[in-house]
Amino acid sequence: QKYNNNKKGDKLAFMKALGAKGLVKKAAMQKDWATLFKNGLEVLKLNPWDVGTLTTLAAACEELELHEAQLVYLRLALDADPKDPNINRICGRALGRRKLYDQAIACWHRVEQALPGDEEAARAIASLTVEKAIEQGKYEGEGATTKPSKVGEAGELTPEQRLLREIRRHPNDTAKYVELADLYLREDQFAKAEDILKRALEISEGNPEIRERWEDAHLRLLRQKVAEAERRFEETGRPEDQRAAEQLKKELFEKELEFCKNRVERFPNNLAYKFDLAVRYQLVGRYKEAIAEYQQAQADPKRKGLCMLALGQCFQAIKQYSLAMRHYEMAVQEIPDRDAVNKKKALYQAGKLALALKDLDGADRYFSTLAGMDFSYKDVSTLLDKIAQLRKNQEQVAEVEPAAEVGEAPVEPPEA
Repeated sequence: QKYNNNKKGDKLAFMKALGAKGLVKKAAMQKDWATLFKNGLEVLKLNPWDVGTLTTLAAACEELELHEAQLVYLRLALDADPKDPNINRICGRALGRRKLYDQAIACWHRVEQALPGDEEAARAIASLTVEKAIEQGKYEGEGATTKPSKVGEAGELTPEQRLLREIRRHPNDTAKYVELADLYLREDQFAKAEDILKRALEISEGNPEIRERWEDAHLRLLRQKVAEAERRFEETGRPEDQRAAEQLKKELFEKELEFCKNRVERFPNNLAYKFDLAVRYQLVGRYKEAIAEYQQAQADPKRKGLCMLALGQCFQAIKQYSLAMRHYEMAVQEIPDRDAVNKKKALYQAGKLALALKDLDGADRYFSTLAGMDFSYKDVSTLLDKIAQLRKNQEQVAEVEPAAEVGEAPVEPPEA
């Protein structure tokens, strides 16, 4: 009332409070709580909406475990600047710890509105939603009367409600967590699935199967965020939205590589995991590491042809052309006709490399086979015309420099 709720306080508050604010900052660093509170209150007398001072006082209350006082200061800071993402983040964390779920979730939603794609906000909302259901007994708890569900007949619980009730009754039964996560995944609620699997992983003390499920859910959540960020950029065209999408794609790829490496370490005899890791190495140009993994993964009969194709690409990228050609030839033989996408890719790359190495007969053979499958594939018709012209004029062949024509292999690995 003193300042008519002007959100600024005294007109000269900045000047008058300068000394006290300096003492607040110094006291916070030294953990001199008495000095901090004394001078902090002096600042608030001049400007009750000084967000920096309010959050500093709230942090001090947290250190002293004065939780109710902490919430008072945080709510005052939120009243001063209700849309500020940093204040809402701090408030969301504090309110969540106090199990004030609705208020905490509201704060995190404001963070999302200010910072679209914020990972902590999405994770917190999912986690708090599950906690609210489990710990506060939003759904039927022990001794509670079953209420009619919106889904199903009166008195019947939905699958989600039933599983949440079971988890509340048996918090160490990881099978129920996994079942609930599968339900969330089927409904594309990846944040909830990831959170519930993270809980199961902690309870199980790092069970490898649950860890793998959690990793998959985490990657699906990241892919969902990438898709949302790309849609946002398409709609707005803003550079900051493009940067956000690129950052999320980078994070996704790094996580994919990290999880693939972890799985190969945990399951060294699993050839599928070695193939996945090799693909990630190839995509970032770590060809020698990719070659080592592909050479082991080729022992899997189902992926032998794909490994041959990828090895050809990797050897071509490091300018080992004879090895590349040999692997392309084996890829053409090993990849079945029913896998048309990779079969055509192997024929095309074998033909291109043969042409660059002046093997006109080989190039003609590969391109002709490819044309028989799909005459419109890339520039195959043009390349067949080029081979015919080169045969008419052999002098032109001598002018072709293999290294210049070969170039680097496509980064795009085979499609598993």
